Amino acid sequence: MELELLDPRNDFLFKRIFGSEENRDVLLAFLNRTFTEAGQPPLSEILLLNPYTDKDSPTDKQSILDVRARTTEGELINVEMQLFNRYDMEKRTLFYWSKQYGSQLVEGQSYDTLKRCVTINILNFSLLPNKLYHSVFHLREDRTGIELTGDIEIHFLELPKLEERTVDLQEGGLANWLLFLKGVDHNQWEVLTMNEPKLKKAMNTLEFLSQDKQLRMEYEARQKFLHDQASMMNAAKNAEAFGFKHGMQQGIQEGIQQGIEQGIEQGIQRGIENTARRLLKMGLNIDEVAEATGLTNEQVQHLQTAP
Repeated sequence: MELELLDPRNDFLFKRIFGSEENRDVLLAFLNRTFTEAGQPPLSEILLLNPYTDKDSPTDKQSILDVRARTTEGELINVEMQLFNRYDMEKRTLFYWSKQYGSQLVEGQSYDTLKRCVTINILNFSLLPNKLYHSVFHLREDRTGIELTGDIEIHFLELPKLEERTVDLQEGGLANWLLFLKGVDHNQWEVLTMNEPKLKKAMNTLEFLSQDKQLRMEYEARQKFLHDQASMMNAAKNAEAFGFKHGMQQGIQEGIQQGIEQGIEQGIQRGIENTARRLLKMGLNIDEVAEATGLTNEQVQHLQTAP
């Protein structure tokens, strides 16, 4: 009976394959393929800043399931697998990039000690309005292309945009790694690894982990957690849309009495607040409700405690 392989796009499993000390060479090979395709020199070595440990619980919201590394030059790299669209991905990416960038400074240090920070988002959904599976962003002047600073670099690797028939599998490269993550047919694995020897180690790791009964249970728990979280986020978006529409209607009615403009504004706000209260009752935490509705954490906390 053929072994049923687990899905490496599961962020818990992704970190086991790419974020463990014993597979640091696998991560280095993947990063070098990513940077080479972007026209940058390869790295010689990396240091894992948050290697996988048994404390990385698949259902603990506090577990950090992205992969963080530092180069020999002190540059920081963050790799994150996103199985479902969490919405506002662009702003979320900038927010976490800025936290990583700013965390380098301690009191008394000058700004010139800040090192380049690279964010690599691997997405199981299409995000950007282009046909590229690999998009790279920097900070440059619009007309001349002059780079303001090289410290910001953001990659989006969109798996749905990668089509197997358009790739020369024997050539090797980043596409082969992404096809492995995407779930290319097991019969194609040997071709994928012809010029990607470290990819073979990633595949062997996946096969080994897929035979671990305890890990399968943790994997299934993580899959359920991710699906539940995606369902709640979709419900939040739908509820927000309903609240917006309801708020518009109520606001127009009140606007007859108090002025159309003011009434619409109040109605929209009331609808959003009602949506926030419903999401809190559904079990979402303050951060998730704030992200879904656009309210501040303080506003959500007030709604939670208000009678």
